[in-house]
Amino acid sequence: MSKGDQSERSVVRIGHSLNEAEKDHVFSRRESVLQCLLQHNIHCSPEEVPNIALLGSGGGERAMLGLMGSLVQLFKEGLLDCMMYLCGVSGSTWCMASIYKEPDWSSRLEEVKDDVIQRLTGDGVCFLDKLSILEKYYQKDNFSLTDIWAALVISDVVKEIDENPLSHQRRKQGKDPYPIYTVIDKQSNRERMTADVFFEVTADEVGYSMTGAFVDSSCFGCQFDEGVKKKNQPEMDMLYLQGLCGSVFADREKTMEELLILIKKLFWRESDVMCNHTSLSPQHLNEVYRVTLMLVELNLLVFREEDPSSHIESLNDLLREKLNKEEYETVITVQMMPEGIATKKILEQSLYVCQRYSDWIQKQLNYNGLWMLVIKCIELATRWIWGTSYNFLYNMTAPEVSPCILKEETRHYEDAGIFINSPYFSVLRKERHIDLIISLDFSIDDPFKTVVQTAETCKELQIPFPKVHISEQDRHAPKDFYVFESHNAPTVIHIPLFNIINCEGEVSKWKKRYTTFQLPYNCEMIHDLLEKAEVNIKNNKVDILREIQKVINRKA
Repeated sequence: MSKGDQSERSVVRIGHSLNEAEKDHVFSRRESVLQCLLQHNIHCSPEEVPNIALLGSGGGERAMLGLMGSLVQLFKEGLLDCMMYLCGVSGSTWCMASIYKEPDWSSRLEEVKDDVIQRLTGDGVCFLDKLSILEKYYQKDNFSLTDIWAALVISDVVKEIDENPLSHQRRKQGKDPYPIYTVIDKQSNRERMTADVFFEVTADEVGYSMTGAFVDSSCFGCQFDEGVKKKNQPEMDMLYLQGLCGSVFADREKTMEELLILIKKLFWRESDVMCNHTSLSPQHLNEVYRVTLMLVELNLLVFREEDPSSHIESLNDLLREKLNKEEYETVITVQMMPEGIATKKILEQSLYVCQRYSDWIQKQLNYNGLWMLVIKCIELATRWIWGTSYNFLYNMTAPEVSPCILKEETRHYEDAGIFINSPYFSVLRKERHIDLIISLDFSIDDPFKTVVQTAETCKELQIPFPKVHISEQDRHAPKDFYVFESHNAPTVIHIPLFNIINCEGEVSKWKKRYTTFQLPYNCEMIHDLLEKAEVNIKNNKVDILREIQKVINRKA
């Protein structure tokens, strides 16, 4: 890369236009779409070629496999090359991360699918590999729970550790649909700054979809000031991206349980190292182990709303010789409270112990190894800090961006499913000129919630979107194909995963079988779910082609 290219990638871009790489991709992809339409006897000029976006909602492994099955059937029906964009949130991004590893995957999708299924039904990732990637993430300036979640949990679900940087997908896209991953800005969501919530991630750029502020994807996470890069950070890899996109179903109990496993395994692995490089005796080392374990167990009891009294007493006994008299009295004062101990006080005390113990290990033992990582993980889990990244808009002058964003050096990003569980707003950027949206909804509770929420938010933001009306009958017994259309707005095809057609009326039975919060699916569950998603496309091929023709007629 030339110095000029490096300089361009280090500068923030304020503007709503598409970046040049995406423009080039869309231009070359248009020929594939045109040829695909001709195969289905749909004729149009190059100018009338419709921009079609395929959306995958969230839903954990159910969404990952639901999107895979839908893509495979689109491929079999000769419809996949009609898609200009492929966009996902949460679990759908796990599917996208898997397939976009392969160059020109859309021309050999069945082979790619078989490889993914073989991986998902395999043994998974060993502990040492998880620990290795966690140590790597720990070296960043903004280590957060997203790093822990990706290394310890997401690697278990997708059964691999993909350390390829996101920017590597640039040269692998070829003739495939242009991929867009979607997350949200946590602070903007909390402060109800709607337009600033939507944050898109592509191999070329990342940034705020509606606001129009972007930076090169290879620089995401680096430290910026006034729009210029000041300090490098490791580039985001695909495992971290999957953790960032797929944290909506993360919970404190699951995180703490994973930390318990980490501590127990790490103790036996690190014990000799600590004894050889510090003044710790085996007895003292065991105390280090017991304190860290006790902290996690104490927090687990709090999250489960169980009585933590016995653990508080045990922790006090362990800390008695580690803290001076003043510090120890503070511990007793905070912890030994009457019945109904406030959760807030327990969490505050956990942070206090983490800090004091961290100082003791570092200063008195002159140790800065893996146990420091464990203590940091406990601290983050207690504070519940996710998706921390340097803010590339820090100290900039940008009229369309909220001043709240511009003045903060770091921002927090998280799973878009927390706000709207489908990536509509990435493709609703008017510069993308989307004519038809095919929404694959893998939600369980309400398969229409995403499209209804999107319609309401679009009305608030004055973004063209068709009117959406869902009958009570459809909410309880969804069909497999819906069309929403309005003048001067993109047409939306909405396809619920489980419906009265492919489930033969037993929708609730299939929903109970594939919950969002469960262990990785077995081989039978995987194949059954793929089949359900495939049937939705197979049954509606004619209807999809009809809506494509209608869009072309409207453009003409």
